[in-house]
Amino acid sequence: MTEDLTPAPKTAGAPEPEPIRWFGTSWVGRGSDYRLRRVAVPLGALLATAAGAVVLRFAVEGVQLSDNGGFVDTLLIGAIGICSFLAALRTWKLLSEGRDQLTGWMAEDKSLGVVWIIGGVGALAAYFARSLVEAPGEAVKRAHYERAAAQYERRQSGRSGRPGTKAPGRAKRRR
Repeated sequence: MTEDLTPAPKTAGAPEPEPIRWFGTSWVGRGSDYRLRRVAVPLGALLATAAGAVVLRFAVEGVQLSDNGGFVDTLLIGAIGICSFLAALRTWKLLSEGRDQLTGWMAEDKSLGVVWIIGGVGALAAYFARSLVEAPGEAVKRAHYERAAAQYERRQSGRSGRPGTKAPGRAKRRR
C-alpha cells in the first residue's frame, strides 16, 4: 500500500527543500518510503562500521605479526582510536549543525584528510548513531528550509495583491 504524496503546486520563487542523501525530499512529507529508509540507513551504516572495524583489525594484526614490539602496536591502536574519535566528533557536528558551523581543526579537509580516512570507522559509527535520532542532516536541511520559507512568506505578505500597482496615495509626480 503506497501513499500518493503529490506535492502542492509551488509558486515561482518559493523555496524548495534540499534533498538529503538516501532520503531525497521525503523528509518533508515523510511518506511510506521514509520509514523504510529510516530503518535501512542505520542498518547499512552499522554494517559498514562493522566491515571497517574488521579491516582495521586485519591491519593491526598484520603489524602485530611483524614482531616490532609492543610499543608500535600500542602506538598504532592509539592512533586509530584517536583518529576514530576525532572523525566521529566531526561527523556528528557536521550532521547536526552543518558544514558552515565547522571551525578550527574540524573545518580542515585537506590537511587532516588522512585523519578522516583512518578514522572512517568512527565517522561511520557517528553516522549510525545520528541516523537513530533522525535522518542524518535533516535538522540542518529543515532549519534552512524553514528559514527560507519564513523569509519568503514575509516578503509575500508585505506586497499588495497586484504587484504592478503602487501603494495608494503615492501618485506619480509631474514635472
